[in-house]
Amino acid sequence: MRSRNLVLAHVLFGKPVATFPGHALKSTAWFAVVAGLLLLVGGCAAGPSYNWGWYVLSPTGSRGLTNLAFLLGGLVPTISVSAAALAVSVPIGALIGIAGTSKHHGLLWFNRSYVEIVRAVPGLVLVLWVYYGLPVIVGLQLGIFAAGVLALGFSDSAFQAEIFRAGIQSVARGQVDGAKSLGLNRFQIMRLVVLPQAIRSILPALGNQFVYMLKMSSILSIIGFPELTRRSNELVVTEYRPLEIYSFLVLEYLVLILLASWLMRRLERTLNRPWRH
Repeated sequence: MRSRNLVLAHVLFGKPVATFPGHALKSTAWFAVVAGLLLLVGGCAAGPSYNWGWYVLSPTGSRGLTNLAFLLGGLVPTISVSAAALAVSVPIGALIGIAGTSKHHGLLWFNRSYVEIVRAVPGLVLVLWVYYGLPVIVGLQLGIFAAGVLALGFSDSAFQAEIFRAGIQSVARGQVDGAKSLGLNRFQIMRLVVLPQAIRSILPALGNQFVYMLKMSSILSIIGFPELTRRSNELVVTEYRPLEIYSFLVLEYLVLILLASWLMRRLERTLNRPWRH
């Protein structure tokens, strides 16, 4: 009981506690269950004039099972488009961030211009522009998935650039000087000395961007990509039960984000273990 209370205190107040790694997953599941119950109770208290229709999502009937399978079918597209967009934004952001640490004025100007311009454009606007604008301007017709990955990837790359720039600049100058004394060139120093240390320090920020990408994938519903939000919108049109369906959508994102956060914390702890010689 004491360990369970410690885990709950850690989840609610963020205080470090000494628990086994398995407790983190239990606390994540416990938090999701509690939040779901609070959402359900709060929703049921909306007023006596509203007749709840949870039968549309009830697993006890064929109709509810079909609707649940349809909604949960958006998990794979949501995760896949988010991971693909992150795979686009990370290398682009790394290159732009490295340019921001250069002493060359042209590279510094390019870094600052790219970050400020891309960061100023809302993600939704960029998605619409890529999907509808590229076919008209350059004659490039992209599918829904490719357009979503490209738009989200470029939108996130500006933030990734700042993360990488800060991580690279956090590496001690003595590390670079020591590498130079060993005869390493600039490329080798960046690849073998600076980037490995920088990535370890920026891993929490990279994990935060992945969580952000999972939530931002919802804007792809506007171009018809069948992720979680799009499927909820389509089911609302057929079932006419928006409150019940969107409440379930909240729970879907809650569980998905909590699980992703837990996985990133595990990865962070693994990479931050002391090196063994």
